[in-house]
Amino acid sequence: MKFKIPKPLKEEHNELHSELVKAIETGGKIGNTAKAVAKILHPHFVKEEEYALPPLGLLSFIAKGKIIPAMGKVISMTETLKAELPEMLKEHKAIVIALKKLSDVAKKEKKMGYARFAEKLILHAKTEEEVLYPTAILIGEYLKLKLKLKK
Repeated sequence: MKFKIPKPLKEEHNELHSELVKAIETGGKIGNTAKAVAKILHPHFVKEEEYALPPLGLLSFIAKGKIIPAMGKVISMTETLKAELPEMLKEHKAIVIALKKLSDVAKKEKKMGYARFAEKLILHAKTEEEVLYPTAILIGEYLKLKLKLKK
């Protein structure tokens, strides 16, 4: 069974990446500050797409009670997320600091679109911390319980 990142989350990541590329291509202070964001953000996005977001693709199946043993393979992802969560949150702090710098630079240069982008990405990080990561972990914990009951 392949675990897919829910399409809205994947598209949001792609959109955020595209907006960051546009900021980098702007050049100048905004471009340099955006490069600093990208340097921190890219490896973080890779981790998320490897083990933090794919478990969320099972949520609609679980909500409908459609649980099959093959779903148990997602548990290794959620265990990795639990183990890596302190590091992921530390990375978020660094990303938010870099994004606040981008927002400040954009405001000084009166490029409010880039300031709004930075704020949107900060909100995205908060959504991950408060909703997505905990939900992914709960999916793993729930599957551990449910699949034990079926054995």
